[in-house]
Amino acid sequence: QVRLVESGGGLVQPGGSLRLSCAASGSISTYIMAWYRQAPGKERELVAHIISGGITNYADSVKGRFTISRDNAKNTVYLQMNSLKPEDTAVYYCNRFSNTIAWGQGTQVTVSS
Repeated sequence: QVRLVESGGGLVQPGGSLRLSCAASGSISTYIMAWYRQAPGKERELVAHIISGGITNYADSVKGRFTISRDNAKNTVYLQMNSLKPEDTAVYYCNRFSNTIAWGQGTQVTVSS
């Protein structure tokens, strides 16, 4: 079973940036990969996804601010987050876009002054 480990979260001021990483213990090359987030009291939501060839798609709330990328050789997915807003505060997870596998522990992102 492939395991997912997210990292890179932290506390950042509004307008700041963070880069999240998601390391998979097995190959991700054939999968559409995605980043999700879950804010306190809310359901988990899809933030962005990327197909193996590099085509990306984003939730309207992050479009123009976040960039998803992948390195299949390293079995790693990234999320560059710029111009962060307090409403981006959440635990961020990566997983397959469909047929999700066991969720990792996520990484906490807190945007606050």
